[in-house]
Formats: sequence, C-alpha cells, structure tokens
Amino acid sequence: MSEVSIGRKKEKCENCTKQCNKKQSDEGINSLQEKDVANGEVRDTTQPVLLSACLSCEGCLSEDESYRISQQNLEEINRVLALREKCDTSKHKVLVVSVCPQSLPFFAVKFGLDVPEAAQKICGFLKSVGVRYVFDTMLAASFSILESQREFVQRFRRRHHDANAVPMFTSSCPGWIRYAERVLGSLVTPHICTARSPQQIMGSLVKDYFSKQQKLNSEQVYHVVVAPCFDKKLEAVRDEFYSSLLETQDVDCVLTSGEILQLMQQYKVSVEDVDSVPLDHVFGEAGEPALARHEGRGSEGFLEHIFKHAAKELFGLDVQDIVYKTLRNRDFQEVTLEKDGETLLQFAAVYGFRNIQTLVHRMRKGRVPYQLVEVLSCPGGCLSGRGQAEGDGGKPDRPLVQQMEEAYSSLPVRLPQLNPAVERLYQDWLDGQDSPRAQQILHTHYNSQTQPPTHTLPPDIQW
Repeated sequence: MSEVSIGRKKEKCENCTKQCNKKQSDEGINSLQEKDVANGEVRDTTQPVLLSACLSCEGCLSEDESYRISQQNLEEINRVLALREKCDTSKHKVLVVSVCPQSLPFFAVKFGLDVPEAAQKICGFLKSVGVRYVFDTMLAASFSILESQREFVQRFRRRHHDANAVPMFTSSCPGWIRYAERVLGSLVTPHICTARSPQQIMGSLVKDYFSKQQKLNSEQVYHVVVAPCFDKKLEAVRDEFYSSLLETQDVDCVLTSGEILQLMQQYKVSVEDVDSVPLDHVFGEAGEPALARHEGRGSEGFLEHIFKHAAKELFGLDVQDIVYKTLRNRDFQEVTLEKDGETLLQFAAVYGFRNIQTLVHRMRKGRVPYQLVEVLSCPGGCLSGRGQAEGDGGKPDRPLVQQMEEAYSSLPVRLPQLNPAVERLYQDWLDGQDSPRAQQILHTHYNSQTQPPTHTLPPDIQW
C-alpha cells in the first residue's frame, strides 16, 4: 500500500492479484465505474492496487472524510493537550485513551517487557503528558463478541426463509467494511453482522456511560483510541458513529501504535524514564484490571467464540479445541463441526485482500459453503496492521509479527460471558441484553454505496 499523491502515480501491492478498475488520467484518478464493479471486470489499468490503496483514493473518501481523517494525528493531540495550559477552562478537555489489545504486544516487544508491564509503561507515559484516563478495549470487545454470537444464532435459525441470513460476515475490520460497501454493494452488505466493532462500542462506553459516571459532559471528553491499523481512523469518522443525542463523535481520534512511539520520541522519553502506572477501570474502582485476551490467532477471536457458542446453542455440543484446516494459505482456513458424518457448521477465516477476492468470486458463483466468515483486510490479522508491523519496503516485519504473536498468546484467555463487568454494564448502562437501548448502542447497519463521491482532489495523507 503505497503513498497516494495527486497525478498519475502508480500504486502496487505485492498481495494483489487483480487490477483495480480505476482509470488514471492526467487530471487524477477517476471514480470506480459501477457497471464494471458489478460485473467484476477490470479495465484500463496498468498496475494492480490493493484494498488499502483503494481506501485512500478520492473514489472512496469524501472531502469531509478526508479532512476529518487528516485531523487524526499527533499535531491534533498536542493541540488538545496544550489547551490545558490556557486560562480559559471552558476549552479544557479531559483526555481518555483506549488501547486495543493488539497494540499492547507491539509495545511489549519494543520495550522488551511482558504485555502487562508494557501496558503500565504506556499508561504511565500517557498520564505524564496530560492524559487523565487510560483503558484497554477488552471490555468493549466482549460486548462485540457476545452480540455477534447472538446475531449468528438468529441468522442461522432463519436461514431457510432468508436468503441474506448466511453466510454472516464479521464487521470489526473497517477496511473490509469500506470495500464491501463501496465495491461489492448489495451482494455482501446484507450479510454483514450488525454488531459494532470494539472500537466504536468503546467510544460509546466512554462518551456515554463513563462520562456520566465522572459527572462530565461528553463534549468535555476527548477520546483517543490506539490501534494497530490506519483504517481505524476511517471508521472513527463514519456518520453512523456520531451521537446526535450527545452531539459528539464516539471516537475523536485514532492513533496507531507507531504514532504513540513517535509521541514518546517527541517528548524525548525512553521507557526507562517512565513510571509504571496501572490501567484504569471503567467503573472507577481501584486496582488494575487483569489483562487478558479473547480466543483466536491475534485478532479478537470472533470465529472461535461464535463457533463454540453456536455449537452449544444450536446443537448442544461442547467444543473445547478448534482445529483449523488450511486451504489456499495460512490466511484462508476453515473450521468444521461434524456429528455422525454430517456437517453441522462450516466457518472460514479469510485474511488479506487476495483471499477476500477469492471469497467474493466464489460467492458470486454461489459456491460459499460457510455460515460465517471472519474477514480481515490485513494478511495475518490485526497484529499485522500497517500502523505497527510495517517494515522496509512496505512489507510486514515478519520477525516483529512473530514476536507480537508470541506475546499476545502469553495472555490468559477470558470468556466474555464470564466477565462480571459485562453483565453489570448490560444492566446499569444498557437496560438489559435485549433492550432497545442495547440494540441502538451496540449495533449499526451497513449499506451499499457503490456510487462513490466525485470530487477530484485526493487527500494529502499517507495510508
């Protein structure tokens, strides 16, 4: 995924096997042609372009999106921090930072510490520069998994009279979602799980529940998410994630793990200089929350959690260990539940744009046997996000990714349904699991948008 610039710059990614159907001209890169997208045809291009490059062209980003994404950077964070020095207290912001579990192994490897120690160091640094509260997003991910589990069971039970019920595609990867909405359209969007991503649930949790607990107006809170992926910046500016009731975006800014290291360099701080400070509780309780992870290979483990839940809920079977069968490559694998020679469930994990293309090609031909597909645009999953794993030449730093995978695997697994904080929030914050409020806050919908904006100037950003 190369830098996007104005003009006829050719873009290429080693993982792409098809050309992007955008015509490049002296005036810039023209919009995707809806007819060609629908037919799966490509024409008039000379260089292949991968998903993340597509996301950063003007065919997918409106001018307003481009501007809002450009504000998500270290300069903006420094500006918000500097407001604390001004006498006008009405402009002061309470900074809250939520760190994704997939970012913590990056800091652990870079600092030469285990994950809990690295989390305390990051927390200590952020608080030393003016951040008030630092959370991890494990709690929000638990909500996303539980809601996805329930939705899958509902979809599976109506599969015989609802053509869009299965397969269900996971919805936590914003790169995949943008591609599905803008390119694949109605072929895919009705199949996308409506559960919000952990990032956006965390945004609602901070701006709504936590702010009220601290007797803060949501406008006083500036919420930053630290994520492994640049595409999370795009997710944060979606219109669906603006709360008209609170009159604020759920997430104000996304910084990548690498940008946090840059911030440390700006402040000329080394890890040895930073105090170890425990992460905060959403409930404001004393004592550090125990760091844990969800099941899976380095992302949030949606496939494994949903698979085990569905096996129990639908067929009364307890599944302890999940065995992956590698198909095309390690980023295209499937899991099957069988009983007495009958296949009951068949799920797939599809990572990387090359494999996504294969999946979509099969879907167009009606050859997708899966009831659920966990889709991620980054080969290798979230730990391989370009915001923390990119090495020389734009390729993933494989040794770094392997170290991060080992660090992530060292954390204990915690089942979301066994987390008492989740149950407490369902009652205190959401009025119960099946309430209208829970549906409103924890879910969204994705729509076909295959006719992209037509403005002519690409955003001056690197993606």
